[in-house]
Amino acid sequence: MSTWMRALVMTCAVALLATPAAAQQTVTEVLSFLLTNRSIPTGDFVQDAKAAEATRDTISTFLLLELATLPVTSSASAFTYRMDESLGTVVRSSDSFGPFLIERSLTSGRLRGSVALNFQTASFNTIDGRHLRDGTLVATASRLRGDAQPFDVEAVSLDIHTNTVTLLGNIGITDRLDIGAAVPFVALSLSGRRVDTYRGTALVQAAGDVSTAGPGDVLIRSKYSLLRRGGTGVAVGGEVRLPTGDSENLLGTGEASIKPRVIASLERDRVAVHGDLGYAFGGLTNELVYGGAVTVVGAPRLTLVGEIAGRRLSTAGRLSETIEPHPTLVGVETIRLTSVERATGRAVGVVGFKWNLAATLLLSANVMRPLTTAGLNARWMSTVALDYSFDR
Repeated sequence: MSTWMRALVMTCAVALLATPAAAQQTVTEVLSFLLTNRSIPTGDFVQDAKAAEATRDTISTFLLLELATLPVTSSASAFTYRMDESLGTVVRSSDSFGPFLIERSLTSGRLRGSVALNFQTASFNTIDGRHLRDGTLVATASRLRGDAQPFDVEAVSLDIHTNTVTLLGNIGITDRLDIGAAVPFVALSLSGRRVDTYRGTALVQAAGDVSTAGPGDVLIRSKYSLLRRGGTGVAVGGEVRLPTGDSENLLGTGEASIKPRVIASLERDRVAVHGDLGYAFGGLTNELVYGGAVTVVGAPRLTLVGEIAGRRLSTAGRLSETIEPHPTLVGVETIRLTSVERATGRAVGVVGFKWNLAATLLLSANVMRPLTTAGLNARWMSTVALDYSFDR
């Protein structure tokens, strides 16, 4: 059995058989322990508990925002159809199978639809440009007022990995109206430790790991074609995110959101360009989402895809080091990791292909790479999917 297939089977099994969150430590509880545990004394220095709690709250919020809203492939059908009035029959709207994350304006066709199974894996290595795994992420530090270097530094290392299996479906209600849904099942593992270096002596303050699995936030989507000619057209759509994922385990946001969007496509021969613009209200933060894609029909059964997808989050903020007086020690300053609330942007680049294996069965694969340093990032995120289109 291939590595991909084993990972897919294991993710499904863990999601279905995992111990309920109430019966084990949640991800947020383990994070809290890693970042605030004071059971091991370090010399005679009184630690700043509030600084540790501020760092915990900041990192927990960042992880929740990023992990609960990982990119989800479009649920639109790869095979799209329309009624040709001159021929009096249904014909393919486009020879292209469409992009991945970016919507295209074409609809499936009346009573035509698709189902897909999507597997995505990611190992995260940076948060706001700071390395997560090498032990250089400073959680808190203390220094004497006037000194340049701290005499006490607490550094955290975190290893975060996700496998996500998403079931997608789409159906054409009319020749111009589609509705679809995406139901993700997420397996998340987190391990880490915090090391305190006090006047050159390093001691492990906390270590822990946790694994969890379950449904993520369900997405309900719709799209209505306003104008079309062949593969070219304009459509409007919307997406509702339902808070079905467990926010304590970073599987969901815990809040509903709605995202109206405008979609445009321009197709000439083998090449098509697609644009997607929307704005999400509610959830953890309002966000502007945008993206563009180029698809090329490389062969009758093969479509090559390149995309850029971006988000501008209104209040996600950036990690920042702030300096405050120590609450009990005169002449000592505490450096803590907090966030500055401001609009920030994230963007990913995507390349991949869609290959028609047989009839209307499609195999697709892509890799995503972050184009910005903001937020939680993996060097690469890989996705494979099987898509089957049907009618009536």
